[in-house]
Amino acid sequence: MQIRSILLLTVLLVTAACAENGTGPVISSGDRYSSAAASAADYRLAPGDRIKITVYNEPNLTGDYGVSADGAVSLPLIGDVPATDHTVNEVIAEATTRYAGGFLRTPKLSGEVSIFRPFFILGEVATPGNYPYVVGMTAMNAIAIAKGFTPRANRRMVFIRRKDDAKEISYRLTPELRVYPGDTVRVGERYF
Repeated sequence: MQIRSILLLTVLLVTAACAENGTGPVISSGDRYSSAAASAADYRLAPGDRIKITVYNEPNLTGDYGVSADGAVSLPLIGDVPATDHTVNEVIAEATTRYAGGFLRTPKLSGEVSIFRPFFILGEVATPGNYPYVVGMTAMNAIAIAKGFTPRANRRMVFIRRKDDAKEISYRLTPELRVYPGDTVRVGERYF
């Protein structure tokens, strides 16, 4: 009877510790674990991103433009073009339509993301902070950029919070685990 009580108490303490630290279930599959790198054409812009727009035969209109806090890219002659939650191709299509509406005869535009918004890493890493995102980044890459684990780091899982989410989610740390621009990655502390 006493052994049973001790075992039950141990299970309750471990469960309480997990609940207190917000670990919840640890996810080990899903879109963050896909082996294929995310396509740049599918990337959704947000404040903090910069895009290079080239207007052929118009060097004064060509440039590197940032997505402002209000979610727009301000272009010469045509003003603000909505960019948040749009792809670069959608922004280029809207800009082409506006330039064709009385500013240029046959506008030809191209664009690409020149600087992605940063990701953030904190917790049990040597140098926490914000770092520039690189296409195809994994959690292991992010930890390496932050100069690796501290001796107390939990090397089996990480917590990731997307830019606009209130809660972080626990993920099993594997070489395939993806990090996206604007993510906050937290490396937790191990207990044993």
